[in-house]
Amino acid sequence: MDAFEPQIRALLREYPTMPATVIAQRIGWSRSLTVLKDRVRVIRPEFRGVDPADRVIYQPGGCSQWDLWFPDYRIPVGHNQLSMLPVLVMTLAFSRYRSAVMIPSRQGGDILAGMWLLLSQLGAVTRKLVWDRESAIGGKGKPTALAAGFVGSLGTRLELAPPCDPEYKGMVERNNRFFETSFLPGRHFASPADFTAQFDRWLADYANTRVVRSIGDRRPCDVLTEDLAQMATLPPSAPQVGLSTRVRLGRDYYVRVAGNDYSVHPSVIGRFVDITADLHRVRIACGE
Repeated sequence: MDAFEPQIRALLREYPTMPATVIAQRIGWSRSLTVLKDRVRVIRPEFRGVDPADRVIYQPGGCSQWDLWFPDYRIPVGHNQLSMLPVLVMTLAFSRYRSAVMIPSRQGGDILAGMWLLLSQLGAVTRKLVWDRESAIGGKGKPTALAAGFVGSLGTRLELAPPCDPEYKGMVERNNRFFETSFLPGRHFASPADFTAQFDRWLADYANTRVVRSIGDRRPCDVLTEDLAQMATLPPSAPQVGLSTRVRLGRDYYVRVAGNDYSVHPSVIGRFVDITADLHRVRIACGE
């Protein structure tokens, strides 16, 4: 049998679902078909991949799943304006610990700023960050330059889910539905900061303190220590996150950032100004 195994593997590599009876014909097998079937049964999972119904065993510090949740609620953003803003959600796969923050937009700079904030609160990073094909992260099937630079500075790696496969990161997807039904109803929010503050309290007091059967009838907050112990430490300096651009200041001395207009001193009309924005502040400077 060992002499035939390379041929079996070559066939399964190209045709993972090929029946054992067909394999027997292709390799010229003339002995007991039961023996061949037993060997194929052992080898086939290496090439067929994981069944979507299978349960994945996660190791401490190994993986975190990320997603954007869009609550069906218009948040006051000042000056009588309302906006539906995304919430960046992180779920640690081993401990099932969740954290989240409302961000200004789904642009890459804002997403990475939110990721850095959540990771900074943990004080560590998992060995793998799992995302779907969010356009600012990996919409074309490979990490964007911005996302690749971010994960490179953290010393971790980014894994993109296959297209149209929400179950690949089903843990965080199910959490989003859980938030819709268990956190959002009956609440009112005065601002994005108020939303994040209420969400943080609810996660700490309820979501992360519930007993979860899949982690041995334990609570995420109790398993978090074991998860953190196997994570990588964060770099000593923060990576480049947020939005940044350079524009020439027009005669009306206003610049637009995330749909809002900000005035600049008229003395720099006609000169280039550098605009940077994080989750809390917009800075405009003229370096000339």
